[in-house]
Amino acid sequence: MLPLVAILGRPNVGKSTLFNRLARRRIAIVDDTPGVTRDRREVETEIGGRKVRLMDTAGLEEAPPETIPGRMRQSTDTALDMADVVLLVIDARFGLTPVDKTFADILRRAGKPVILVANKAEGRAGAASAMEAYELGLGDPLPVSAEHGEGFGELHEAVAEALGPDENARDDEDEEEDTANRPLRLAILGRPNAGKSTLLNTLVGEERMITGPEPGLTRDAIPVEWHDGVGPVRLVDTAGLRRKARVNEKLEQLSVYSSIEALKQAEAIILVLDAQLGMEEQDIRIARLAEREGRALIIALNKWDAIEDRPAARKRLDDTLTASLAQMKGVTVVPISAANGRGVDKLMPQVRKVVELWNRRVPTGALNRWFEDALERHQPPLVSGRRLKLRYATMPKARPPTIIVFGTRAEQTPLDYQRYLVNSFREAFGMPGVPIRLNFRGTENPFAEED
Repeated sequence: MLPLVAILGRPNVGKSTLFNRLARRRIAIVDDTPGVTRDRREVETEIGGRKVRLMDTAGLEEAPPETIPGRMRQSTDTALDMADVVLLVIDARFGLTPVDKTFADILRRAGKPVILVANKAEGRAGAASAMEAYELGLGDPLPVSAEHGEGFGELHEAVAEALGPDENARDDEDEEEDTANRPLRLAILGRPNAGKSTLLNTLVGEERMITGPEPGLTRDAIPVEWHDGVGPVRLVDTAGLRRKARVNEKLEQLSVYSSIEALKQAEAIILVLDAQLGMEEQDIRIARLAEREGRALIIALNKWDAIEDRPAARKRLDDTLTASLAQMKGVTVVPISAANGRGVDKLMPQVRKVVELWNRRVPTGALNRWFEDALERHQPPLVSGRRLKLRYATMPKARPPTIIVFGTRAEQTPLDYQRYLVNSFREAFGMPGVPIRLNFRGTENPFAEED
C-alpha cells in the first residue's frame, strides 16, 4: 500500500488547487466559493520521487455533527487517522485565524508528521507574511503559491523527508504486474438525491461520501480505490446531473462538467434511479450519453424497499426502456436499497458480467456465419431501386463491440436495417444492454464489384 499524504486546512485556503498541482492535472473542482470540496478525494501521484496516494479533504470547521459542515469534519478526521503525512494549508495572504490555531493543536496531539504549507504566498510580500505561521508551533512554514506553482521544489523535498526511506521499492516485474491488473473504472451517475453516495458507501463498507437528505451534497467526481472480491475497482461518485435549464451557477456547471468527464473516463456506468420516481427524462439523457460514449451500462433501481406495487413499477420502467433506450436493448436492472444494503450484493456481479460482454471479441468465422444467416432471414433493402450488396463483416475491436460491414454501396444502408443487424447480433451472441457500434464501408472495399 502506498503511503498516504493528506491535505488539510480550513475552507478556501487553496487545498484543491494544491491537490491539482501535486497531482499534475486538474482533478478537483476549484472555485472561490468556500466549502466546494465536501468529500475525500484520492489520487496516485509522485511527490519528491516517491509514489504516494494524495488525498484532498473538506475544509476543517467546528460544527455540530448532524450538519453538513459537521459531517465534512468527521470525514476529514478519518483522513487524518489514515494519513502518513499531513499537509496543513493556511492562507498566508489572509493571515492566521482561530480555526487555524485550533486545528494546529489537534495535529500536534495526533503525533503525525505535519508539513505547514503557507499558500497564496506569491512574491516577497507573500513569503514575508507566511512567517506569521511560526506561532502555530508546527515548524518552518513553507511559502508556496499553488495557483502559480511557486515553492513546490521545497515542498516535494519536505514530503520525501517526512516519508522517510522507501521500504516498498518494487522492480520492473512488479510494475508490469500492476499494468496487467489495472482496476475496473466504474462511475456512479444519476439525478440529485437518487442515492449515489449512499450506494458507494454501502459498496465499500465505510462512510467515504457525505450523505444526507439534502440534494446535491456531492459536488465533484470523487474516485475511491476498492476491491470487490474479484479484482480492483476505481469507483467514482459524481454530482447529481440536473436538466440543463436548471444548471445556472458556475459551481454547478463545473460539477456537471466533472461528472461528464468521469463518465467518459469510465469503462462501466451504474445509473442510479429513484424507484419512487421512476425513470425520468434526465435519467434517459444520462443513459443515452453513456451509450454515445460506448460505455457499459447497469441500472441500479434504488429505494426498492419503499415500493408497494413492485410488478407495476418494474413494468413502467421496462416500458420506458423499450420506448426510449432501444439502442441498449436488454440493459441490466438491479433493484436495491442502498440505505439498508438489500440487493447491493447482486450489483457488482452484474457489473462484472456486463463488462465481460463489453470486452468480448467475436471470432471472424462465427461473426460471418451470423452475418450470412441475418442476410438470409432478412435480405438487404432496395435503395434508389437497386438492392444493396452486403458481403462480409469484421470486428476490429471491442470496448464496445464494433462491427464493420463491407459491400457495394454499404454506406447507404437505411437506419431500420442497421437496427435489425444490431439487434440480431445482440441476440445471437448474448449481449443485452451493451452498446454496439455498426459501421459500413462501401467505396473503400477492394473486393466490391461494380454494378
